[in-house]
Parts: sequence; C-alpha cells; structure tokens
Amino acid sequence: MAGPEAHNSGDDGVLLRLPSVRGIGTGRVVTGLVLAVLLPPGIELVVTVLGFRNFAMIMLLQLAVAVAVAAIGGLWPAVVAAVLGSVLLNYFSADPVGSLSIADPTTLFTVVVFLAVACGVALAVGLASRRAQEAARSGAEATALSELALRILSSDGSLETFLEKVRSNLGMEAVSLLGSQSPVAPGLAATAGAQTEWRVLASAGPNPPVTHAAADHAAVVDPHYTLLLRGGPLSAQHQRMLAAFGAFVVAVRERQQLVKSRRDNVRLAEGNKMRTSILRAVSHDLRTPLAGIKLAVSSLRQEDVSFPPDVERELLETIEEYADRLDHLVDNLLDMSRITADAVNPLLTGIVWAEVLPQALRGVSKERLRNELPPNLPPVQADAGMLERVVANIVENAVKYAPDSDVVLTARTGAGITLGDRPASELRIVDHGRGVGHKEVVDIFQPFQRFGDSTSPAPGAGISAGGGIGLGLAVAKGFSEAMGGRLAAEPTPGGGLTMVVTLPLWTGGPQ
Repeated sequence: MAGPEAHNSGDDGVLLRLPSVRGIGTGRVVTGLVLAVLLPPGIELVVTVLGFRNFAMIMLLQLAVAVAVAAIGGLWPAVVAAVLGSVLLNYFSADPVGSLSIADPTTLFTVVVFLAVACGVALAVGLASRRAQEAARSGAEATALSELALRILSSDGSLETFLEKVRSNLGMEAVSLLGSQSPVAPGLAATAGAQTEWRVLASAGPNPPVTHAAADHAAVVDPHYTLLLRGGPLSAQHQRMLAAFGAFVVAVRERQQLVKSRRDNVRLAEGNKMRTSILRAVSHDLRTPLAGIKLAVSSLRQEDVSFPPDVERELLETIEEYADRLDHLVDNLLDMSRITADAVNPLLTGIVWAEVLPQALRGVSKERLRNELPPNLPPVQADAGMLERVVANIVENAVKYAPDSDVVLTARTGAGITLGDRPASELRIVDHGRGVGHKEVVDIFQPFQRFGDSTSPAPGAGISAGGGIGLGLAVAKGFSEAMGGRLAAEPTPGGGLTMVVTLPLWTGGPQ
C-alpha cells in the first residue's frame, strides 16, 4: 500500500510533499496468491514427469517456493503456498503415494516441521516487509519535517506563518496556539482547559478555536503551550507529525523571545549610552555656560562696584551668548531624544533652499559666508523648521572648526541627482579646513561623538568638539532622513570637508 502524502501550501504556494513510500500493494498480493496456487503443483508435476522421488529434495523445493511467494506477496500468499505445498508433498511424495495418510511417523513429523518452517519463514518475511515499510515511512516523515524546519527557519519567523504551515500539512481547517502563564503538569492535559487560564498567542485559518471545547484536537506541547486544531480526523502519521510540530512551536516561540530580548538589550544599551552622555554633557558642557552666566550676573549685582557702560555691555553680551549656547545645547538634546525614539513627524511642504537661509544663518558672521546658490531652483520636499536646524548645525560646525576658511553654500539640481527613483536637489556646504580621514567620516555622524575625544578644536567642518556635546551632525542627519533625504560628507577638492544635504524635489502632493 502506498504511503500517505502530506501537503503544505505555505506562503509561497509551494507544496511540501512527503516522499511516496511503496509497500506490498494489492498487485503483489494477487501475484503472490497466483504463484502460491500454481508453483507447488508445478513442482510436483515436474518431479513426477522426471521420475524424481527424493522426498527431502522435493520438500526443499516446496520450501523455496514458499519463501519466494513470501518475498513477492507477503504473509498470506506464503501461508497458502506452505499449506498447499505440504498437502501436495504428502499426497504425491510421502508413502503411501496417492493418499493423504502417512505410514511412517518420521515422514509425518517431517511434513509438520516443513509446514511450520514454511509458515515461520512467511511470517518473518511479512514482518520484515512491514518493518521496512514503516522505516521508509518514518524516513519520509523525517525528510519532510526537516524540509519544513528549514522553511520555517528561512521564513519571517512569525508564529502565524508557522501555524499556517502546521494547518496545511495536517489538512486542518484552523489552528490556534494557546499560552499559559502558570505551568500545567503534562499528566493533567485532559483537564488543562478547566484548570488554567489560556490566552491565544497566534492562529491560522478561518474561525480558529480559542477554547479546548471548540477544538476537535488538542496537543499539549509543554506545560506552557497547547495547540488546538479544528478539522477532520488525524491519522497516525499526522499525529506523529503533530508531536514534531509541537517541538517546533517551542523553538519558534523561544526564537521570538530571544529576538525581543536582544532588541530590548540593544535599546537599553543605547539608552544607557544616551544617559551617560547626557550626564557628561550636563557635568561639563552645560555647566560651563551656566558658570559664565552666574559670574557675569554676580558681577553686575555688586552694589559697591560701578562698571563703565562698555564693560556692562560686555557682561550682558556674555550672558546672552551663554544663554544662546545653553538653548542650542538643550534643543539638540531634545531633538536627539525625539530622533532616537522615532518621534519625529515632519510637516513636508515645498521649500526653496534660499528660504531657510536667513533663519538658519542668523548669528553667523556674514564675512565668513559666501552664498552661491543659483537662482530659480525648484523647491524640495522638506519641513521648514527641520531644514533650518540641519543647515544651522552644519554651518555652525563649519565656522567653528575651519576658522581660517570661508564657508561656501551652493546647490544644484539635475540629471544624476536622485533619491531612489525620485529626482532630488543638493545643498552643499563647503569649507577648506584640514578635513578628516576616511575612518572619521562615519564617526562624525554618531551622537555624542567628539573627534579624538578632545577638547581642542578638531580640523574640518562638522566635528563636534570643544564647546559642544557631539550632537550637531547627529541631529542634522536624523532630521534629513526623517524628511526622506540624506546627509553625507565628502572631501573638498584642495582640502577641507563638504557636507551634502540631498532632498527629493517637491511634486505638489502628499508623498
């Protein structure tokens, strides 16, 4: 009988088919019965025609026929051959010939032993055939389950995907996975639904069962998980497969928990790094302007000291400068926390590069800037406030860390400037400082990253050191990407660093 086949219509629509297992089919049984009826008389006919009367040799020939029939047709054809062969052996070869009676007790004993041996051989061959068939079926199931396991590991790893494979392989209508917070002893599986509160973790198929009473089949995977199935009866083969699927359930669930734990650990590590950096910033970078403000205010409040107008003006300017620095540092900290938490929601509109420059460049010395933006540039898709912060942070760092260089702003739009399949425009902020090495280009966009971990100005634009906490370019990059663009750094020909802000062109509608 051919082995049963299980099918899997997974997400990709490919069927998972158990290899066919061929046993002793009906055709072989019929053939064996025909041979069992024909061969024993044929043996007696041949030896009679030849005049061969050796009883022992004739008995061995009949035994050989029984073994051959057993190998072809299995147990029952072999039994038929053995019984018929013993009867013919008694009638034609044992004295008195032509009668079923046996004169010699030894001959009777020999015939009985022949019948027992022939039946025993037939039984052994039949059992061996069944064992071979079961082994082949088990191997086919193992191969199918191995293939299924590989597909599960290469899939998205979700419980829903896994349960859909279970449902289709077992031919069920719907499958649910229930989870329990409290352990249930395996011996109490029959009453688990009444003793424990279960919750549905995942399901597949229409109207999946959510309680034990609504399911046609239930399989306790382990004390914490139970599979509920709704559909037709389960064959013995499918029950064995269900046991293997239970082990997969635990593996998939633990895999999900490991991925979640790893994600949480990464998030905690990033949070710890953020908190440590903020503490460092508060302990140094924020306290420095506070100390300057307090010193200037304390000086102005001295009642026994009269400051000249120019000194008083200088102290007030110091207070204003430090207050602006504090405001800028706090803004960067808040913006970085929004970016880290994926809480940036830009309001995208069409903006021309030149529109954001007045606010972005406020407070920057005009002698250090060269605005070379060409006229009539098309608008880009951007949030006005975010784009101002991007330009302001880049220009501030360029002015600070390329003190002997002018900062040039230029833009271009045209063929070859794209973001994915969308046309885009570039704003280039160029300085001619000492630049940075290729290895440091990646680091300058990391939050709280200060070039060389030094408190002295570093060469090139865009490197937060000294008077900052290393968030300028990190915020600029985060805002650029939130608007659907990118921020990149490249060396300036002749020395220096060029920061390139690329944003998609505005098409006049929602993106």
